[in-house]
Amino acid sequence: MTLILLAISLTIAACVIAYNLAIYALPVMAAISAAQYAWGAGAGVLMSGVAAIGAALLSVALVIAVLGFAKKPALRLIALAVFAVPATIAGYALVYGVTKNAVDSTLALNLLGGMGGLFIGIAAMVNLNALGVSVLSR
Repeated sequence: MTLILLAISLTIAACVIAYNLAIYALPVMAAISAAQYAWGAGAGVLMSGVAAIGAALLSVALVIAVLGFAKKPALRLIALAVFAVPATIAGYALVYGVTKNAVDSTLALNLLGGMGGLFIGIAAMVNLNALGVSVLSR
């Protein structure tokens, strides 16, 4: 019984971590790319980590700055889409990868992955918009 509860708890924790990484797909990928570039340039582990954190924060700050200073709704929507499109792709891949062994139908698998990607993309847009409103309202 304990192993079953442990497996359920670890599965829920893995899903929460995967959901958060999918929502923040743009900063995560910017951080990974910056860390790989810094490591390849000869920086150590600490400086690669600093470069990764800086790139992630810079990508989020850039989108929030565009949201704060843009007056046109179309420009704001484009800024949110730049943040949400990688999250949508990551959400699709996440749901597809988790359910590919459980669902036999390709159509159902693609529809389920598409719904998961759409859900995570909308969650990324709402999350970033709420973050931008809270930062810019001060």
